Amino acid sequence: MKTIGNILWFLFTGLWTGLTWFITGLLWCVTIVGIPFGLQAFKLGRLSFWPMGTVVNKHFGAHPIANILWFIFGGFALVLEFLILGLVWCVTIIGIPFGLQAFKLAGLALCPFGATFGAQEKKN
Repeated sequence: MKTIGNILWFLFTGLWTGLTWFITGLLWCVTIVGIPFGLQAFKLGRLSFWPMGTVVNKHFGAHPIANILWFIFGGFALVLEFLILGLVWCVTIIGIPFGLQAFKLAGLALCPFGATFGAQEKKN
């Protein structure tokens, strides 16, 4: 089910949002100071392509200054993008799992530094 969800997400939302992350990363990498921010955007862009089945742990306290700079200089637009997408997906019952993924990515767009993510463990 995770694979089908990822394919549908990629076709209807993931391609667009992933490209948004990569463009943001490229803009950050134009300056030497912004390279760590750009690299973080690239990691989150890969996650945005296939978010289903991925567990995200956010630790804002790990890098608070970087998260504040991120939010001021680009994160706010990404948060709005994912919040709007989440609301649009949640209009229908079928779209609720996709809306939840958009809200998960909105949380990452809010404070990406210190966040870790990986595959969800299978239950026996």
